[in-house]
Amino acid sequence: MADNRKLWESLGIDLKKHDQLLEVLPQVFGDLFLSQEGRPSRMAYFDGFAGDVHGFRIRELVEHKQRGGKVFGAFCIYVPEEVIYAAGGACVGLCGGVDMTVAAAERILPRNLCPLIKSSVGFKLERLCPYVEVADLVVGETTCDGKKKAWELLSEYVPLYVMELPQKKSERDLGFWEGEIWEFLKKVQEVTGREVTAEGLREAMEVFDRKRQALQRLFDLRRNDPVPISGLDALLVVQLGFLDDPVRFSQKVEELCEELQQRAEAKQGAFPKGRPRILVAGSPMVLPNWKLHALVEKQGGVVVCEESCTGTRLLTGRTDPSDGDLKGLIKAIARRQFKANCACFTPNEERVQQIVQLCQDYRVHGVIYYSLVFCQPFILEGYKVERALRARGIPVLRIESDYGDGDLEALKTRVKAFLEGLA
Repeated sequence: MADNRKLWESLGIDLKKHDQLLEVLPQVFGDLFLSQEGRPSRMAYFDGFAGDVHGFRIRELVEHKQRGGKVFGAFCIYVPEEVIYAAGGACVGLCGGVDMTVAAAERILPRNLCPLIKSSVGFKLERLCPYVEVADLVVGETTCDGKKKAWELLSEYVPLYVMELPQKKSERDLGFWEGEIWEFLKKVQEVTGREVTAEGLREAMEVFDRKRQALQRLFDLRRNDPVPISGLDALLVVQLGFLDDPVRFSQKVEELCEELQQRAEAKQGAFPKGRPRILVAGSPMVLPNWKLHALVEKQGGVVVCEESCTGTRLLTGRTDPSDGDLKGLIKAIARRQFKANCACFTPNEERVQQIVQLCQDYRVHGVIYYSLVFCQPFILEGYKVERALRARGIPVLRIESDYGDGDLEALKTRVKAFLEGLA
């Protein structure tokens, strides 16, 4: 810890406030994760990562910079990590999932704004997140109006580049997005001082294809009944994937999946067979937002799938490398990314259809549609999703929440009643 403090101090972290953050997390993590019985042994790596989340990986990134590499921070899965990796850069996720930074952000942001944006901005204002401080460039995107305007303010505190994501998915929009990736590639080359070649990009695509394939296998294994891993543990794995080295992360997920395969074949579940199987759809749940999963699984359900940016929206498959030149590879990345059905798109029937299909694939008993408060795209789209699900006889519970614990008892009551209704 002493070495970590020197590391944090060198990055300009407010050590007093950072200590307050770290005082809370170990107890919460122990209560939620380590108290689970019969966990897969391969979760030990992810437990260790979470226990030192601001330590060893930050040290790796600092060493990467000392060797001449650059670090990029991103807030969205539409930021093409392959381009960064092909230029010798490292990419980490910066989305905030804690309540303690929200008040600081409200000094410059309105209160009626989604907590993910406020928590993320607050981390910088409070100098609490080493991943923000180690980044050479922060990459924003235009997935909602709140983010667009928040990035303008955040750019006064960090070097920031914004990618413009189109609002539709026509061929014209795809062409526009390809152009945005090209412009981003130029920016990455400028920051890193390295050229992105077709060969380098193809190798980077293979790295992130392997990462998606490993996560896809993890999700596929959750289709078993009994499910071999808790929803909490699966969520933690995905969350840490935004921070870890992609090659090592893929290897660790593959090792975990080997154990889960054995557990599935032996009918060894994280919970007894027959628990209500729940799909959580909606807003992303970024580290350390574990509130809903903990409530569901403590009240007798099991989360078997997440339709979110910390879930199936990551699982966009393999990037087709058939077009070998750089232009063809950029087009392939853009086409693969367009399979991620964010609520920012309109019309968005593909997302509604995907949720219905996931309900069938994971044999769910009910859906909890989760939105962060003031997350307008997901809140508004929830009506169409609920209507489609109810038309097929699938029970739905709509929840809006933030990162605080003020609504815990109310949520507990609602979730418990919902699960009892599924029995």
